Amino acid sequence: MTIHDRGKMKWQSASFIPLVFEMTSEMFKDQARTPKPLLDENQTEEFDLRIAYATEYNKAVKLTVWDEGFNHDITGRVHYVDPITHELRIEVKPGEIERVPYDSVVGVKVLK
Repeated sequence: MTIHDRGKMKWQSASFIPLVFEMTSEMFKDQARTPKPLLDENQTEEFDLRIAYATEYNKAVKLTVWDEGFNHDITGRVHYVDPITHELRIEVKPGEIERVPYDSVVGVKVLK
């Protein structure tokens, strides 16, 4: 019985893998990660007041959230502020609630 080996043909398909890594790193290098901004007590107190106002008068808020080096915005109404788990529950769409940790909020704006 003889072994029928395909030789180099077997491994030629894996030769493009270094090229793929190079292309993906080139593609994502423009998206620079930012360090988490340091907030002082006045800013966090201002955020708390804005969130309380939006909750009281059922206003929409625009939260700027820092997540692993990138900032993104979440817009919706404050559904619940959970003091035990330290997170906000934002109703983005009717029936769809998103949980946001206090620590990741870097900006709060009350919308009219």
